[in-house]
Amino acid sequence: MKLTADRIIDAGMAVFAKTGYHGFSMRQVADRLDVHAGSLYYHVPNRAALLQLMADRVARQAYDAGTAALARLPAEAGWQARVTAQAVALRRSIQRHPGGAIMLAGSPKTLSAGALSLMERLLATLAEADVPREHCGTAADTVLSHVTGYVLQEQSEPPAVPVTPEGVSALNRRFPRTVAAAAAHAPDEKFTRSLDLLCAGIGTLIRSPSMGVADGN
Repeated sequence: MKLTADRIIDAGMAVFAKTGYHGFSMRQVADRLDVHAGSLYYHVPNRAALLQLMADRVARQAYDAGTAALARLPAEAGWQARVTAQAVALRRSIQRHPGGAIMLAGSPKTLSAGALSLMERLLATLAEADVPREHCGTAADTVLSHVTGYVLQEQSEPPAVPVTPEGVSALNRRFPRTVAAAAAHAPDEKFTRSLDLLCAGIGTLIRSPSMGVADGN
């Protein structure tokens, strides 16, 4: 089969799922494709470029998923629903890629066009909601960081030492509120609730027309 950039990206993502950033190498990608490492460089110049292409693919898939989610919203949907739709689509997209959260978290540093597109659209959503310009960047970054951090926890390895029933009981006695809170909601509902809290906080930054009059603006 002909070696292409897409095939290299496919192999890179499979390798990354097992190794993460630190163990990732072009040689491992070449081994997975059963080719000489040097042949990869005709299509991808180096390891950093391949990581950028991989992150960009995940981000572009998330962007397309967000576009579809936004299209399904009713015309009268508020900004909170639009933010939530984008965040939920992003989470579901990166969940499909083992290690995807780590990859996406580093993608702004590689100037991934896909990741920057996610940020740009979220910034537009917040600007349309009249979030003050000086707060839009922080608000958007907080939402995206929350999503990647949430999935990072979901994709993390289980503890090396299994927790016994006795250990669970001991934890429940020592930390009853924490244990109860952890078990209170299913993961999807917990994630949606966390977005509700973020949107509520962002909403406090939006001035009503009456506030502008009172301030003399």
